[in-house]
Amino acid sequence: MDMLELLNFYIIPGLVLGSIYALGAVGITLAFAILRYAHLAHGDLATLGAFIALAIVQASGMSPLAALPFAMIATAVVAVGIDKGFYEHLRERPKIITVMASLGIALMVRAVVQVVWGVDAESYVRGIVRPETYWGLRIKDREIWTVVFMIVLVGALHLFLARSKWGKAMRAMSDNPSLALLSGIDNRKVVMLTWVIAGGLCAAAGVFLGINTELKSMMGWQMLLPMFAAAILGGVGRVEGAVLGGLIVGVAEELSVLVLPSEYKAAMAFAILLFMLLVRPTGLLRGKVL
Repeated sequence: MDMLELLNFYIIPGLVLGSIYALGAVGITLAFAILRYAHLAHGDLATLGAFIALAIVQASGMSPLAALPFAMIATAVVAVGIDKGFYEHLRERPKIITVMASLGIALMVRAVVQVVWGVDAESYVRGIVRPETYWGLRIKDREIWTVVFMIVLVGALHLFLARSKWGKAMRAMSDNPSLALLSGIDNRKVVMLTWVIAGGLCAAAGVFLGINTELKSMMGWQMLLPMFAAAILGGVGRVEGAVLGGLIVGVAEELSVLVLPSEYKAAMAFAILLFMLLVRPTGLLRGKVL
């Protein structure tokens, strides 16, 4: 196998898949850094966002990329509503209770998707999409858009956290919640903003997974482990770490088929997760969160 074949069939698909994982992992790391628990409904929120975009595409005829902002807003509203309805009253309880509640929310969201859209596979666009050739590299337009949108969304988030008033408030809450509250930061607004961002990124991850593959009611649940592996690999609480972890997990999954049967590709994320927890549980980019 020459280098071009390696790039075309493994590295490029791995980077595209890793970009999708990165979007989801950033939302996971934000929720963990500020709320201090692992949100197990993250994958199914991504599924919901993907199917909301499908409904918009079917109703209006617009492209999935044009429907993406509306799906992000709708999923963000759902995420805030879930927090208000189910998580808020558990805020002072042990975190494990909220984690288990999020598992129940995941089942509920998935059931809603299956009732409304069914369990059959769907697609945004029918037909075969042929790749373009750039300097010997075979790349589809949707793959370029996936990576570009990931860079733009994560870059915008990084600027928001670094420059804006509420971004700094989120960083303060993640660093020292008690001191942040004493400084006058409104905890409820920070939590709501966290869910708005996490919900929007969930929708983006689900839509781009649907654009590059197909939509299934279990798609979010199946990418939950890779997203958690990406967040832990990069260092929980680090936005740039989640991006790095997502890209590594995506490429590792695609390269694994060179030595393992394709059925075991999904196990690569589990292997990376276990390895990092054993060798470097703080992640590749440890240090100050966010």
